Amino acid sequence: MKKNNNSGKIGLFQIVMLGLSSIIGSGWLFGSWEASKVAGPAAILSWIIGAIVIGAIAFNYIELGSMFPESGGMSKYAQYTHGSLLGFIAAWANWVSLVTLIPIEAVAAVQYMGSWPWKWAHWTHGFLVNGEISNTGLFVVFLFILVFTLLNYWSVNLLARFTSFISIFKLGIPLLTIIMLLMSGFHSGNFNSQGFMPYGSAAIFSATTASGIIFSYNAFQVVINMGKEIKNPKRNIALGITISLAISIVIYVLLQFTFIGTIVPQDLANGWHGVDFQSPFADLAILLGIHWLAVLLYFDAFISPFGTGVSFVAQTGRTLAAMVQNEHMPKFIGKINKRWGVPRMAMVVNLVISVLLVAIFRSWGTLASVISTSTLIAYLTGPVTVTALRQMAPNFKRPIRLKLLKVMAPLAFVLASLATYWAMWPTTVKVILVILLGLPFYFYFEWKTGWKKTRNQFTGSFWMIGYLIFISIISYMGSTPFGGQNWIPYPLDFVVIIISSLVFYKWGISSAMVTKDLHNAKEVNDEINLEDFEDEDNKDK
Repeated sequence: MKKNNNSGKIGLFQIVMLGLSSIIGSGWLFGSWEASKVAGPAAILSWIIGAIVIGAIAFNYIELGSMFPESGGMSKYAQYTHGSLLGFIAAWANWVSLVTLIPIEAVAAVQYMGSWPWKWAHWTHGFLVNGEISNTGLFVVFLFILVFTLLNYWSVNLLARFTSFISIFKLGIPLLTIIMLLMSGFHSGNFNSQGFMPYGSAAIFSATTASGIIFSYNAFQVVINMGKEIKNPKRNIALGITISLAISIVIYVLLQFTFIGTIVPQDLANGWHGVDFQSPFADLAILLGIHWLAVLLYFDAFISPFGTGVSFVAQTGRTLAAMVQNEHMPKFIGKINKRWGVPRMAMVVNLVISVLLVAIFRSWGTLASVISTSTLIAYLTGPVTVTALRQMAPNFKRPIRLKLLKVMAPLAFVLASLATYWAMWPTTVKVILVILLGLPFYFYFEWKTGWKKTRNQFTGSFWMIGYLIFISIISYMGSTPFGGQNWIPYPLDFVVIIISSLVFYKWGISSAMVTKDLHNAKEVNDEINLEDFEDEDNKDK
């Protein structure tokens, strides 16, 4: 019986490889360069801060993921404790971030293709014009997105085998790049020639969100959202997230250290703001005379975004399908193919939306800013939900019960709030408006049901609505380094956000309510057999 339950499911190695395949995407190709332009050598601290932010957030979702091992789980947790309106806001924000990830990886691959130096590849040089994807390049981006989707169209097993292979390759190239560049030319003076923090301490935080660092780390939910397809979720959800994040932190920090140290000092004549590369690490390899490495990097610039794009097609499909189960999207979108076990129609819808997104937003930087901010807003509900469940449903099965939740939950909420602010005005308010654009779907389906209990749903959501208004206002009023009017100077703006965030966090917990969604959560939770999990643990040992 257990054998049948586990057939077709993925194990720890595949989970880690899937997580790394999502994390090591276009972020490593562009992130170090973008961050150094904003913060100089202090960008190394930005990567560490970004890891702390994402790690604190992920900590809360480990308990939730083990309690509800279901596909698309992150789109349901908020609804379990606060009703359908908050659940829809969180799910929509999460979906916006995921569906934007698909075109950004395709754009990254095509952008590097546009800088291929070989004579036979001159036809690719028209893919990029004035920093944006041209109409010709747009066609190639569309082809990438189509391939991403097709590779997910035929089952989870195909996805797992493909991403495991890609992940091994993607890990090797960054590590080889670090070793070869450091051996070929390292200038320690780059770290202090213009000061370690040439643009002040505020730039360290700004780079964390605005330069794509949060975006680069944002992949732990790949493991959470595939709960039903994971063997032994009690053990493997936590381990999969921890191992993939730990490996990625080491790689990203070493890449930033390498990028700063290997830039030719003459290129810093106009400061770190003036560092201009089209293909950062490949350009460095050419300058240092390592042409074979440059070739490998151009090839990896094709492979890394490709692997990430494939991974997130699966996640985005499950997220949209989960929104259908929340009864605020058309049912046909969430239909699961019986033979292959994947939400094919949801994948097709995401394909169309991805194409529209990249047709409107044709640069990597613009797409990255949308992803980072919408992701953080979606994550804000996690710490509130996991704490509320401790109070509302103390008898629910918790295969993983976090001992430090009382500290980590409010800490994660505060850090997510700060990181949202770091995205800078007007990015914050633009993303919030995109999230609000989803509300007509919610109210349409409420209208179809005769507005039953719609008023009650606002009770569980007022805190989030108030929070979104607050973060928009504080972003406008905040300090100059974060795009504000400097009515609240740095670092006083941080103090205001920290104190206010704790108030909203407490408000959110007190707004939790018992609805039919909590009963649905209990049904999912009841399916967990803790004894079976213990048996699996013993076998693994």
